[in-house]
Amino acid sequence: MTKPTEPILIAAFSPKIKLYTLLTVSFFMTLSVFGIVLLPIWFLGLGQYISRRYYESLSCSLTAHHLQFKKGVMFKVEKTIPLENIQDLTFIENPILKFLQLKILKIETASQGNPMKSDMQLVGIIEADNFKNSVLAQREKLSRRTSSDGNKDDSSEVVDLLRDIKDILTDIRNK
Repeated sequence: MTKPTEPILIAAFSPKIKLYTLLTVSFFMTLSVFGIVLLPIWFLGLGQYISRRYYESLSCSLTAHHLQFKKGVMFKVEKTIPLENIQDLTFIENPILKFLQLKILKIETASQGNPMKSDMQLVGIIEADNFKNSVLAQREKLSRRTSSDGNKDDSSEVVDLLRDIKDILTDIRNK
């Protein structure tokens, strides 16, 4: 059996994420006057460098109890989400993603925060359907193990209680 911290599955990311990042940032740059001026610098080198570094920083692994994700170039983000807290796994597509044959796997948890905000978005996982199914299967396996452990404790308590009641009734009958 694997240790809880050992990865069960490590996600691989498509190199097409570099182009997706380059195009997405350039789209938002065109929305501002200052960004339009920077577009040539973005396309001629800076954007390619940042997109490559972002792709190299991506890491996602599924362990027995958690989903761990790392990303970032200048601002690094590392998230660990317990599997029992995952409420929803959703695929998102848009025209650029569809053209590049990529998907976004959006992961939402049972948190008290903003209901419109997702906890994690994984862009461009290779075989995203299989990764999603693996996360769901591991979450189900973990919840079954937790519930069966809880049932054993509950059933032994019930048996003990019934024995106590039986003893009391036997005492009453004998008196």
